[in-house]
Amino acid sequence: MSVATLDGPLLITERFELWKPQASDLDGLIRLLADEETRRFLGNASSEAKPVYERLERNAGSWALRGYGTFPVRLRGGSEIVANCGVFHSWRGFGKGMDDAPEAGWIVRKDHWGIGLAKEVMRAALEWFDHVHGQCRITCMIEEGNLGSERVAAALGFTPYGSHDLGEDGNSVIVNLYERGA
Repeated sequence: MSVATLDGPLLITERFELWKPQASDLDGLIRLLADEETRRFLGNASSEAKPVYERLERNAGSWALRGYGTFPVRLRGGSEIVANCGVFHSWRGFGKGMDDAPEAGWIVRKDHWGIGLAKEVMRAALEWFDHVHGQCRITCMIEEGNLGSERVAAALGFTPYGSHDLGEDGNSVIVNLYERGA
């Protein structure tokens, strides 16, 4: 991992560039979430402009208030967003160690699955986070059945500690809760 200039990506891995969010990322983030299979384990995530805009603004707020958030990810030298990964500050509202905590998350566009993108990018993001903000407990939640993300979490040192049902209106949506200690 290397750190880049102010006008470019914040972090650079062997294959990817990790950028701080910009207002101009909206269309790329909409395209990132356009594929239904990409959204399969993202609860009620939508590719509609309004909720993607709100997600972008929340992420920018995490960066502004906490100094960290998720990174729109591009191939080195590319312009298209192929993932959104990093550590952001969350308040899930259900307790269980998920409120007011740094939370790791990764969304990878379906046509970039299976190439180790999430592991490579998240290793760089976590290394950067630890260096800049100090090692601390970081959480993540993964919808039950998302075996790929469970493997990524394990490779990054996250261990399971519980579960929660995010479902509404009688529809059960179980998420497994993970943590990486300080």
